[in-house]
Amino acid sequence: MPRETIETVARSRAITAAAVLQQLVDLRAYPHRHLAVAAYAPGGDSISQALAAADYLSHTGWELINVTEVGSSRTLHAIMRRR
Repeated sequence: MPRETIETVARSRAITAAAVLQQLVDLRAYPHRHLAVAAYAPGGDSISQALAAADYLSHTGWELINVTEVGSSRTLHAIMRRR
C-alpha cells in the first residue's frame, strides 16, 4: 500500500489502523466529519488493532460509532465521527 497522506485519506475517507497507531498522518487537517479506520491484522488481531486506533483517536476529538467487518477478507472498519 502506498504511503498514506492527508490527501489520500481525505479522498478515500479511510485510513489504516497502522497509520493511526504509528501517527503517520496528522488528522487535524482532515476535512470531513466521518472517517473509516481499516484494520488488516492477521490471526484475529483486527479487532484489537481497530479498537486500539479508535482509543487513540478518542483522545484527539473523535468518537467511535461502529465497528463492522467488510467483505470476505475479514477487514474490520472502525467508523469514527469527529466530535
